[in-house]
Amino acid sequence: MMPSIGIKCPRWSPKLRGRGNGIKTNIVNMVDIAKALARPASYTTKYFGCELGAQSKFDEKTGTSLVNGSHETVKLAGLLENFIKKYVQCYGCGNPETEIIITKNQMLQLKCAACGFVSDVDMRDKLTSFILKNPPESKKGSREKKALRRAEKERLKEGEAADEELKKLKKEGKKKGSSSKDAPPKVSSTKKKAHGSDEERISPAHSQEDVDDNDDDDVQWQTDTSLEAARQRIQEQLSAATADMVMLSTDETEKKAKASSQENGSPKGGASPAREEKPKPANGSSSSRETLVIEIKENLKKGVPASQLKSKLSSLTGTAQEKIDALFEALFEGVAKGFAKEVDKKKNYLASAVAEDEKSQLLLLRAIESFCSRPSSSALKEVALVLKALYDADVLEEECIVHWYHEGLASGNKDSQIWNNAEPFIKWLQSAESESEEE
Repeated sequence: MMPSIGIKCPRWSPKLRGRGNGIKTNIVNMVDIAKALARPASYTTKYFGCELGAQSKFDEKTGTSLVNGSHETVKLAGLLENFIKKYVQCYGCGNPETEIIITKNQMLQLKCAACGFVSDVDMRDKLTSFILKNPPESKKGSREKKALRRAEKERLKEGEAADEELKKLKKEGKKKGSSSKDAPPKVSSTKKKAHGSDEERISPAHSQEDVDDNDDDDVQWQTDTSLEAARQRIQEQLSAATADMVMLSTDETEKKAKASSQENGSPKGGASPAREEKPKPANGSSSSRETLVIEIKENLKKGVPASQLKSKLSSLTGTAQEKIDALFEALFEGVAKGFAKEVDKKKNYLASAVAEDEKSQLLLLRAIESFCSRPSSSALKEVALVLKALYDADVLEEECIVHWYHEGLASGNKDSQIWNNAEPFIKWLQSAESESEEE
């Protein structure tokens, strides 16, 4: 039996130890249960002992949780549910993402990460004195967590790039080896004059053999002048030039889109609720947007994985903002209740579309703003939860969220309800940043 309040906990695994008066209940997976609740396992173990009137002990080294006596699983599950209501759930919104805070007056409070509500814990409970004597470890600042996650991602990317480079080197080595066998032998030189002729140049393969045989520091590497090497260099230069042309064309398209939006009078920061009613560029009509939504829905029905979604979006016609708007609408159109949960389920699609790009993150934030600001949308109430879910999943960065929020307030639409609903999460972000800087 599991707590019925929306928290995913592992299945109970209690076992009995001993016999007679020395019998004890060992909760084998107490560490996993406490981890799911984001609370120390010693807290839950002590709470069981206090409520059952029995001695309890948690061994930090072995992770063993023991409560004296024989206790049924149903009874322990009921006690855990009471523990969650008292020491985990927010008293305001019921969200389990809270943090235990000990005030200067030795009082316990629960601070909600979603709505910002601060709940006062009943200090008459026996467990409160145990928590005061054994305070929870201070959590790392949000900036430090994000930095660690970014470093891990960069490390993985560097490893993949190194593997690809190694494969390329092996292939080039094989090609050069086969070409050196067919080509006539060239005269190698140990020293090169300041103005040497073309005949004195040597190939890398032969210079490598000289280094291995003679171990002479004066041997210098020269450019491979074979026909195959020349063709390969020309191909690489063409590929680089083509890539630059693609980047230039993309930048020009974005600049034109920005210029047209500024001429139409749209605010620089986020989009206002009436953004959809304003004129758009040539390919930005309502019919083209509906077409984009239909095409994206068809791709999703075909089972296109999240990793291939960005390439699919790039093949569609329309501006970058129109594509992100259409993607968000295709994913969440018709969602009434549980909007934040749906966003959390489909966050991989949004992460693929954004791909850690700051410009794309701002486009996604504006798409969220436009979607939630519709008159019939019930997602407006869950804006803070949506932002938190995407922030925790590394889809949105802290700087982009704060930048979007302040630009929205400065755009002349500061009285919109979306900013009021997002304000608790923004304050939580800024307070977490200040706490990490103080540490």
